[in-house]
Amino acid sequence: MICPYCGQDNDRVIDSRPSEGGVLVRRRRECLACERRYTTYERVEKTARLMVVKKDGSRVPFDQQNVLKGLQAACGKRPIPEQAKLRLAQETEEQVHREFEREVPSAEIGKRVAAKLREMDEIAYIRYASEYHEFRTLDEFAEELSALKARPKNLPNQRDLFPGDVQS
Repeated sequence: MICPYCGQDNDRVIDSRPSEGGVLVRRRRECLACERRYTTYERVEKTARLMVVKKDGSRVPFDQQNVLKGLQAACGKRPIPEQAKLRLAQETEEQVHREFEREVPSAEIGKRVAAKLREMDEIAYIRYASEYHEFRTLDEFAEELSALKARPKNLPNQRDLFPGDVQS
């Protein structure tokens, strides 16, 4: 590694730890030239780029940032921590990389994000679903709301938690 402080390529690893559930390796390094310490992160590069097949048939490389942008738009001013949105986007990426080899339909990504968002926050889910399902009439929207109201309430939503509560 090239030292970010002095530019020398002479260091030693002081500590290595898995991070983000083993997907990443965090390494503390010390430059032997200037004796300053810095952190590097190592991630496995995916050899085959997963392509997303859009509704119009076009194909684009999978980009976790696109999933995150959709989540941030849906979550708006909801009390959902940024870390929870990032985790949802990462879990979705890991899931589609495991289950799809080369191509994944955009609708499949949307379905998975919507299902996870439904458990996280009902209002954010409805916002997301209104884009994902492309509701054309108020009746379609009302039907989705009715289905959401009818589902069992076995998991708390964000709005049901008090400060300090931890959702597991």
